[in-house]
Amino acid sequence: MENDVLGILKLRIIKGIDLAIRDSRASDPYVVVIMGDQKLKTRVIKNNCNPTWDEEMTLYVKDVNTPLHLTVYDKDTFTVDDKMGEAEIDLIPFLKCKKMELKNLPNGCAVKRIQPNRSNYLAEESSCVWNDGDIVQKMILRLKNVERGEVVVQIQWVDVVGFKGLSHIKL
Repeated sequence: MENDVLGILKLRIIKGIDLAIRDSRASDPYVVVIMGDQKLKTRVIKNNCNPTWDEEMTLYVKDVNTPLHLTVYDKDTFTVDDKMGEAEIDLIPFLKCKKMELKNLPNGCAVKRIQPNRSNYLAEESSCVWNDGDIVQKMILRLKNVERGEVVVQIQWVDVVGFKGLSHIKL
């Protein structure tokens, strides 16, 4: 692993809500996650516009300004998979919470609330929350370029021995 990796981001793709119908009565959705040159995807959930993936992915973070890009697709057998919307996660608000280096808070304590606005994809307020000695952020992302649909995700930072970490990064 190169020295330019800051740390690891754990991304949990939890579920889709009211996703668009792309086949006759439902869709066969899966999520593709791209961050820089990394590309990961979830399994396909058949005939379901409210799928539960509950899959955890691990991404190496080299640049905190590189957003996480999520695209939901409908798996098709004989044609190109249909796009069912996309969203981005800006890591900066979350990493600002992480850099506070808080200690010994009660589980479930909200450290910071992030409001939905025109520049993010949040469907509703999202909180950075203290959980078992670490900060996690769960968010509902409104999909763009589609008539409807949301994806519920959670992010968590993992410091790794030998990686640069966040201490020298200006946010």
